[in-house]
Amino acid sequence: MGLSVLRAPVREVTEQEIADFRANGWARLPGLVAPEFVADLKERALERLAERRERFRNSFVDQAFGQDRDIARHDEAYAALALSPQLAHNVTRLLVGVDAVRLQVTNLLIKEPANGDGHGATVFHQDFPWMPMDRSAMLTVWLALADIPADMGALRFYNGSHLYGSLGRSFVREDDDALSQHPWLETLELSEPIDLEAGDATMHSSLVIHGAPANRRDSPRLSFTATYFDANALYTGAAYGQTDGLGLEVNKPFDHPMFPVVPRP
Repeated sequence: MGLSVLRAPVREVTEQEIADFRANGWARLPGLVAPEFVADLKERALERLAERRERFRNSFVDQAFGQDRDIARHDEAYAALALSPQLAHNVTRLLVGVDAVRLQVTNLLIKEPANGDGHGATVFHQDFPWMPMDRSAMLTVWLALADIPADMGALRFYNGSHLYGSLGRSFVREDDDALSQHPWLETLELSEPIDLEAGDATMHSSLVIHGAPANRRDSPRLSFTATYFDANALYTGAAYGQTDGLGLEVNKPFDHPMFPVVPRP
């Protein structure tokens, strides 16, 4: 994945946002990306999803939302954002002890309205238990491509749940999620429902428990995600669709074009 000639207008995170992320496992970042750039991303998303929408019904994950994986490999504007030096700098400021990050995956997400044959709720889960990395210094940027009122399915988080380590996989059985496996999680504070405007984002740790309600509006929820991890992470060899067959060596870094180190300013 080569660097795009486009430059994504991304602001710097604040000290308060860093503190929120460290304490809660996630942070809200209003106006992270400039509105005019996000408006273009939205148009590109609608064109892309119009071509691929019927392909999103293959697993428990697909019942919660549709995803177009690796969108940054197909679109220069999404590549410019995912490979933004300023965004990479923000990520390293939020993570502890991380000087450089690799891009793991990008996703264009759609959550259709729940009525009819739409998507349901996204069950509460962690991201890290699936990963073949030897450390959990990893986070996801979740960007609203259009205004997303809370009842359209904006993410919610169990504050501080990232402090309890890896708690196992969700999305593997019907009617099973992090809360059914670990009822004590409900003693933690659940973040309030939030309304997001286009260009607002959240960043969440790979260990924080998060989920989203069904979309109760009449139009689809559109968002873009990019996940980053410590550039010094080593490959464990655990089975994972994205890494299987790439020739990565166990206990060696992810030195492969699929996982570029994103330069910082």
